Amino acid sequence: MSDAPVVHIDLAAFAADPYPALARMRAETPIAYVPELGATLLTRRDDVHREEKRIHVFSSLQPQGLMTRLMGENMMRKDGEAHMAERRILFPAVSPRTVNDHWRAIFAERAAEILDRLAPLGACDLVRDYAMPVSAEALKAITGLTGMTAAHMDEVSQAMIDGCANYASLPEVEDRCNAATASIDEHISRMWSDPPPRSALAVMIAGGMSAYSVRANIKLIISGGQNEPRDAIAGTIWALLSHPDQLACIRSGQNTWHEAFSEYARWMAPIGMSPRRVAQRDTVGGVTFESEDRAFLMFGSACRDEAHFVSPERFDITRDTQPAISFGAGPHFCAGAAAARCMIADVALPMIFDRLPNLRLAGEVAVTGWAFRGPVSVPVAWDA
Repeated sequence: MSDAPVVHIDLAAFAADPYPALARMRAETPIAYVPELGATLLTRRDDVHREEKRIHVFSSLQPQGLMTRLMGENMMRKDGEAHMAERRILFPAVSPRTVNDHWRAIFAERAAEILDRLAPLGACDLVRDYAMPVSAEALKAITGLTGMTAAHMDEVSQAMIDGCANYASLPEVEDRCNAATASIDEHISRMWSDPPPRSALAVMIAGGMSAYSVRANIKLIISGGQNEPRDAIAGTIWALLSHPDQLACIRSGQNTWHEAFSEYARWMAPIGMSPRRVAQRDTVGGVTFESEDRAFLMFGSACRDEAHFVSPERFDITRDTQPAISFGAGPHFCAGAAAARCMIADVALPMIFDRLPNLRLAGEVAVTGWAFRGPVSVPVAWDA
């Protein structure tokens, strides 16, 4: 293991709210070994931003990692040309042009259908009843797995996320993940011979990607394309309803839905951490890493670094979020970023505020997680 200072955490408290512990690490031990996680954490923004690009040291290739073992070796767990080759094949399905010319109208159509069902009810849980199906319907279209229900898409995504964060090696968590990946494989097999045009499944098959890699990358897209947008949709709405002055700035045209989403993703990063395998001995910030050490790049901490953000614990859509690395910073910058921004800032946020008059919070909101973070439920009401 590295020779970083040892910092202990309470896992339950860290899941409930990781930010106080991360703030202490940034101030006192910015690179720290946490025995409860079995990893050395990089917590300052500049360290994460720099080291994510040094793939010869902090490698994404993790043959024994949880994601590779449970979901298959996807492009996120490859570096260099192996990573870029698969990324190039996928690109036509998620490029900004494809998102604007093709997916945006589909996202809006599905969101409108969901809002039509909700509008007469007068109340709902935003996570379960709006953000989850909006995210899932978009993901069904992009992946090409159109036969899957929205609820099942959410279920398998959560099971894989839980499996990839199962550092406590709980057998029931691994079993749920294995059941989820088996179900995804069944849906892929059903669509293999006639995948929807422009879908990820269609472009990867047409691009000559191996069947193993196609399946692994569809699972990657689901694990990263369902729960994180779901949590960001519900979370951004919650943040704006909790800060009516900032919502008023958007309504008046002073600020935009994109600024609100960018600030939420900085403030409450849906993806809080990315694991890396140390490929060779190296020293960073006075800490020596040994080959095969496990390092965590703490994106959620980087996005609250006091060196770049004034009062980082405050939600403020007027701030400059350019230093934030919510989508990553290096060669593994999120391939689905354009689709996420479109789905959330162009569709889900403006449509719900336009469709549901006097939308307001109707109960307490609990947020949880550190590797992946988001609201558990967001109860709201409106004038039906």
